[in-house]
Amino acid sequence: LHIAILASVLSVIIYWLIRDRYRVRNLSGKHVFITGCDTGLGNSLAKWLDRKGFCVIAACATEKGGQELQFCSSLSLKTVNLNLADSNSIARAVVFVTEQTAGKGLFGLVSNAEGTAPLAPTDWLRIEDFHSVMDVSLLGLIEITLKLLPLLKKAEGRIVNLINAKGLMAFVGGGYSLSKWGMEAFSDTLRIEMQHFGVKVSIVEHGFFKAEAVNSDIIEKYLFRLWNRLTPEIRECYGEKYFVQ
Repeated sequence: LHIAILASVLSVIIYWLIRDRYRVRNLSGKHVFITGCDTGLGNSLAKWLDRKGFCVIAACATEKGGQELQFCSSLSLKTVNLNLADSNSIARAVVFVTEQTAGKGLFGLVSNAEGTAPLAPTDWLRIEDFHSVMDVSLLGLIEITLKLLPLLKKAEGRIVNLINAKGLMAFVGGGYSLSKWGMEAFSDTLRIEMQHFGVKVSIVEHGFFKAEAVNSDIIEKYLFRLWNRLTPEIRECYGEKYFVQ
């Protein structure tokens, strides 16, 4: 019994020693680029990493979001406007990150984006409804990752893709779950390929985030708009009772 207890204690000590080896040290001068920082998880993460001493570059979809974030952060935090559905906007953001890192490379890329996701039966939707979320939450994130890979390889940095776990439960039509599963597959492939260059790729599957709570009134309003644009044939197929429920 005593030997078993001693072995358990030694195992815990070894675990903590190994874990401590992987802690990031000398945070000053390490640049981390985060997407989706206007509100919610990206916003909170940018503030937290800024307090820890990282050189944070926060991408915001609106000027207001960037200004509010800078107001409550240190002078070392920089913001850049980014529209993940626009390749030109992505290219400008990459130029900005390249200038800010000044030849050091990029220590970290945190991909966080939630495109507008209509929640409705699949045959209520049009292809543009799929584009509205996948162009941002999948293709946009992939594009900016590809363009930042040279900087990440230079610094032997790491990529962290934040994926809302509720998107991995395909309970409704549209592009939301498709984008989350797509990012999972992209991350798994990239992880294997980047090992050769010393770049780590991680997925963080998070749950509901209080600041990102979905307003039921907004969902209902969106559903009503989708219902009104349906053809008479589809409306008759589902019936008014289906929509009300």
